[in-house]
Amino acid sequence: MVSGLGSMTGPAQEGPRVIVALDYPSKVDALAFAGRVTPTLCRLKVGLELFTAAGPGVVGELTARGFDVFLDLKFHDIPTTVARACAAAARLGAWMLNVHAFGGVEMLEAARAALETSTTRRPLLIGVTVLTSHSAGTLQEIGLQTDPATQVLRLAGLVQAAGLDGVVCSALEAGILRIRFGTGFVLVTPGIRPASAASDDQQRTMTPLAAVRQGADFLVVGRPITQAPDPVVALEEINSQLYARL
Repeated sequence: MVSGLGSMTGPAQEGPRVIVALDYPSKVDALAFAGRVTPTLCRLKVGLELFTAAGPGVVGELTARGFDVFLDLKFHDIPTTVARACAAAARLGAWMLNVHAFGGVEMLEAARAALETSTTRRPLLIGVTVLTSHSAGTLQEIGLQTDPATQVLRLAGLVQAAGLDGVVCSALEAGILRIRFGTGFVLVTPGIRPASAASDDQQRTMTPLAAVRQGADFLVVGRPITQAPDPVVALEEINSQLYARL
């Protein structure tokens, strides 16, 4: 087994780069996967499906096993509501959480301020830019006459101005974001697909090693691991590729 994969390009602490998306329909399934891996192999992501099915307690159960948990709920509401939600997420023990950059600077600043006054360990706070399932056509459907890369850059600028730790972005934008915002800006990249994996409903994808070479700090990988014939083997193969070639 491969353990830690070296230091990040950004300010995040050392540890595994891979964040496994626990997109399972029940807590039983999620905890079964967690029971087969260790915190040295991966971090874990709790998203909308699992959080809705299992409730907030699943975050505590995973952190009690030593895992860093990325709470991926993409908060987007009025500033007060988002600030209170972020404070609640910190109390759950989340290692990282996100808010949607489309909420604007006031909302982003309220989220950051809520964590700065929290009495618990401050989680990393990152802003969601453009979903990896979105294309230029999707943006046009919702009234944005721009391409994904331009929109990502615009939103990342808002996130940095509001004092957040980084962004969620496609690995396709990671290179330009790393150049624009430097090494002190965390880049979390979903849509990661090994060369042999299907793209599923993702539009903007990249292989794990290519994403890290573009400047990504953390790689969110879901179905290529969780729906593999042997999820642990699939995870270890990704880690081995990163460890051997970085």
